[in-house]
Amino acid sequence: MATRSPDTFEADFLTRSQAQSKAKSRGSRPVAQAKGYAAKREALETYFDSTAQRAWIDLTSDTKVSGIRATVRAGRDEMRSTLLDWLPVDLRRTLVLDAGCGTGALTIAAANRGAEMTAVDVAGGLVDVARERAPSFTGHGRIRWKAGDMLDPAHGTFAHVVAMDSLIHYELDDLVDAIRELTTRCTGSIIFTFAPYSFMLGTMHKVGKAFPKSDRSPAIVPIAEDELRERLGVIAGWSVGRTQRVSSGFYTSQAMELVKHG
Repeated sequence: MATRSPDTFEADFLTRSQAQSKAKSRGSRPVAQAKGYAAKREALETYFDSTAQRAWIDLTSDTKVSGIRATVRAGRDEMRSTLLDWLPVDLRRTLVLDAGCGTGALTIAAANRGAEMTAVDVAGGLVDVARERAPSFTGHGRIRWKAGDMLDPAHGTFAHVVAMDSLIHYELDDLVDAIRELTTRCTGSIIFTFAPYSFMLGTMHKVGKAFPKSDRSPAIVPIAEDELRERLGVIAGWSVGRTQRVSSGFYTSQAMELVKHG
């Protein structure tokens, strides 16, 4: 979900009591973390399952798109290839979580290399599309498609977690909390992307906040790399590994690897 759609939508934030009730019913997120994360997750669910669904299906297919969206498609293709390159070549019998699988391109590619994939996205409509696009045979690979919260502990424990452009709409605190949550159920590496801070993106983000909520799509939140590194660096037993930025026209996203050690 690495591009800001021209369509507009953003849900109001949940009240503290609503967030607390939802966190308690799910049993998976502390209340302090759930407020911002859950509100944005529900906004994204509505947005990608309604307002932007058709555009997203076209973007992730071979359908001809506009010049701007073509640059986004090319950037996403390059980013997906980068993240797949950071995973082991032989993924047979390896449990991998695709956290925010969208229409399933990365999941299918990893399954074709033998991975036992759990592919989760908050937008159930996109998961349905992914399931339809998946080949009936993936060799040694297996795919379990699920609509829901990528942080739900019921998904299990994994050797690797990949979150391609599924955290770019979250503020730094919520992004770091999500990564920290994933470290409790991962034994190898977490590979994710964020929107790297630039003056232009930072300005656009500030200006966007000035518009009424009904006139905005879910914003991409710019994150300063040095601050992100500092916050992730205190997670015990984990260290930041590789990082790589991909820029293609209207698409800019940065991959980062968090590796378990000890």
